Amino acid sequence: MNFIASQLQKFGRALRIWLVLLGLLFYLWFDSKKWTYLKGYTAKKREKRNTLRAKWLTTELVNLGSAFIKLGQLLSARADVIPSAWVNELTSLQDRVPPFAFEEVQGILTKQLGNSYKKIKSIDEIPIGSASLAQVHKARLIDNMNVIFKVQRPNIEKFFRLDLDVMNQVAKVVQKIKSLNRGNDWIGIAKESKRVLLRELDFRIEAQYAARFKQQFIDDSDILIPSVFWDLSTSKVLCLEYLPGIKINDIKSLKSNDIDTSLIAKIGATSYLKQLVNYGFFHADPHPGNLAVSKDGSLIYYDFGMMGFVSERIRGRLNTMIKAAALRDVNGLVKELQIAGLIEKDVEIGPVRRLIRIMLNEALTPPFDSQIIEKLSGDISELAYGKPFRIPIELIFVFRALSTFEGVGRYLDPEFNLIAIAKPFLLPLMTSKNPDSNDLFNELGRQVTEIGSKAVGLPKRLDENLERLEQGDLQLQVRMGESDRQFRRMINAQQSLGNSVLLGSLAISSALLASTNKPFLFLIPLTIGFPIALSWIKLKFKMRSESRLDNFQRRKGFKQRESTL
Repeated sequence: MNFIASQLQKFGRALRIWLVLLGLLFYLWFDSKKWTYLKGYTAKKREKRNTLRAKWLTTELVNLGSAFIKLGQLLSARADVIPSAWVNELTSLQDRVPPFAFEEVQGILTKQLGNSYKKIKSIDEIPIGSASLAQVHKARLIDNMNVIFKVQRPNIEKFFRLDLDVMNQVAKVVQKIKSLNRGNDWIGIAKESKRVLLRELDFRIEAQYAARFKQQFIDDSDILIPSVFWDLSTSKVLCLEYLPGIKINDIKSLKSNDIDTSLIAKIGATSYLKQLVNYGFFHADPHPGNLAVSKDGSLIYYDFGMMGFVSERIRGRLNTMIKAAALRDVNGLVKELQIAGLIEKDVEIGPVRRLIRIMLNEALTPPFDSQIIEKLSGDISELAYGKPFRIPIELIFVFRALSTFEGVGRYLDPEFNLIAIAKPFLLPLMTSKNPDSNDLFNELGRQVTEIGSKAVGLPKRLDENLERLEQGDLQLQVRMGESDRQFRRMINAQQSLGNSVLLGSLAISSALLASTNKPFLFLIPLTIGFPIALSWIKLKFKMRSESRLDNFQRRKGFKQRESTL
């Protein structure tokens, strides 16, 4: 009986998940049809509907429970696979659920800690926080040390694994639908999500993260990170030092305690830049709930379940990317992005180069906008979605974390400017291994010398090439990227129109055959029309994907023209 009940539970759970997926697919199809928009289709109406669908998806993920809440948080970092409106909504996904009974908390602590449970003098029954994976209780040890216990929800691993198995099945189905996969490796994304989410269930890993993070700021009195109590921590229980503080967004309390909010913003920004540039290990979720300020003005970090890493491969190329950006060397930056694997090979590089030029001019032209990181993050989201860019998830987490902290900094100080604070950290990346030399000026000198040497040899090269052209040894190839794209669009539009006419004719034929003495013959036109319909849907998705890039370029071009007026 238990086996039958377990199988029925699995079937019911899987059915619920599939119903949400089918609802999502229906909304995506419905919203792609211009005839579904009352009083005509506009980009603004489409964006508004996208936001509504994103809110619906967020609500459904919360209703589905812990694994899907975490999945939504992971997807919010995948700007290359979901639209920017969905990214913005999923980023704000709240991870708060009702607490479970205190009796269960005690039972878990007793079982997990064994004899070490005797070290607990008292524990508060009411939790100070409750999330999808665990809840947090304040406690006092027998040596009068104040601590907090993060206790994992009972039986959560069982439900987690069931949900992750269903996610994998969904990914396999979506991967087979060409109009939906758009070149994305959904099976790979599902496997990576499973690996990350199962790792979050092991609180020993979070304890290691907290200890490593504390070690980074061990000599910095402006930053406080709670210590780990290893003898009271297991895979399902995490014990940390209790560090009380004022919430970072409680401006009134901060000012009443004579705390300089602008200084706190600067301390936080500096600490973040150290994490990224110096250590390559950073707090990936710096929302106000995970940040506080002690009464003496130190910044406190909480919750180390979501930490980010900047790989050696990316850090190794970061200095050359920054140099190219500082010199406005668009070609050099594009080349570095290709080497780093951020741009796919064999793509039309012209539009990519123009977009990067626009972004460099907008981002690196003083005076710097106080919301520059947020704007760049949005631009990258729009640029990456459905395009030849394949942004590593580590870099997306970096931009999301910086964008989140930039918002916190502006809340603390309206004059907050992350770029100005970042200058001391970026300048060393522009210098060579020799600290006495300025590689930026060396690079400028090298380019001037290179241009000079090319100019000297230019007449000889021209003469040689003209001679080769006369002899027929030299072929001249002209690449007309924009014309090619326009031509492809015209072909796609013609094919789409032809398919529409053909489908309409087949539908009429089917209706006429259904009214004859042999109504079953209506299946013949339907069978013929099925592959044509699939081709038509594929063309529509392709045309919509190409139009996104054009809209992005036009909007950027318009902003650039406005700035020059």
